[in-house]
Amino acid sequence: MKIKSAEFVISNSDVEKCPDSSLPEYAFIGRSNVGKSSLINMLTGRKSLAKTSGRPGKTQLINHFLINKEWHLVDLPGYGYARVSKSIKKTFQKFITQYFEKRRQMLCAFVLIDSRHEPQAIDLEFMEWLGEHEIPFCIIFTKADKLKPKALERNVEYYKSKMLETWMEMPQYFITSAENGVGQEEVLEYIDGINSQFKGE
Repeated sequence: MKIKSAEFVISNSDVEKCPDSSLPEYAFIGRSNVGKSSLINMLTGRKSLAKTSGRPGKTQLINHFLINKEWHLVDLPGYGYARVSKSIKKTFQKFITQYFEKRRQMLCAFVLIDSRHEPQAIDLEFMEWLGEHEIPFCIIFTKADKLKPKALERNVEYYKSKMLETWMEMPQYFITSAENGVGQEEVLEYIDGINSQFKGE
């Protein structure tokens, strides 16, 4: 898939105010320091579509972007950031939950995982929640450029073994780097494939 256009549509904290559209949506979510904004900019080929910040937790709203006039990329608030107050965390959790429960046009969630770290309980619990609610999702391992190939492979294999303790099979996953564009083609082709099925229904 070639990205010909990517434009900001709306930001809000009320799921009811999300675009009234039947276009397919793909949500990107992860812990606040996982490199989500950089990944979105890399995927779309736009340097500042999603706001990047040295301060994790910057995304505090549901952000919709229209891609190629055909589908929405949704940038959701990060979770698990210690320096946000408990009340703000609760608010985030509420509208993230509502988003996944109410947006029927959301065809796949991409859960971002920092490839440098061991499996984190908060990520595993969130994916378990998605599974329990029958919400389709994939994993995107970010920051692959920060590790040597063998270390990256070892970390991903360990993550797979951890997931298989509770899952029948490993969900579809992608290895990416916002720095050098690794994984861009694979993620976009995956989305393109789902879009094609969606149109054929």
